[in-house]
Amino acid sequence: MYLRYLEDLDGRGQHTASSDELAQLCGTTPAQVRKDLSFFGSFGKRGLGYPVHELSGRLREILGLEREWKVIIVGAGKIGAALANYGGFRQRGFRVAGVYDNSPEKIGHAWGDAIVRDISLLEEDLQGEESIIAVLAIPADDAQAVVDRIVAAGVRAILNFAPTQIIVPAHVSLKSVNMAIELEGLSFALTNGLGGTSAA
Repeated sequence: MYLRYLEDLDGRGQHTASSDELAQLCGTTPAQVRKDLSFFGSFGKRGLGYPVHELSGRLREILGLEREWKVIIVGAGKIGAALANYGGFRQRGFRVAGVYDNSPEKIGHAWGDAIVRDISLLEEDLQGEESIIAVLAIPADDAQAVVDRIVAAGVRAILNFAPTQIIVPAHVSLKSVNMAIELEGLSFALTNGLGGTSAA
């Protein structure tokens, strides 16, 4: 989130940003901004703020965005299609290198820059590959079995859109996006008159 706002400020030609300004943009406190950034080093100067361009570059390094990451999407349904055709991935250093499905009607068709491949080829295609992030956009009932295959093939980062709990080994990073839960959170906020932003 900090990087997004800093890049926006940098694009507008702003040279420095205070912790107060970043806090207001990110919906947090100046103390939290200073604490978050100090975890990775010393960036700002008291009274002068943070150097926007320099800090943006440093955050890109910290996030590993100075290189290209290959992304595979498992599931060529509506969510998979939206993800495969999302242009923002490439802008942020993520390239969709493959889309997989088990439907004969979808296999062989172009999705974005990739051709949908038979999911039976998943392990063969991933052999020897590094820097792969897998995105799961499949039904809940199939999710754990597919994750087990992905992990066994050496993938260490998974973004899960399947509406179910996934279990992975400790060395694998897993992020789950459950849109129903997110909507329920917004429903709670509206019902209880809450505002603000959340990074959760």
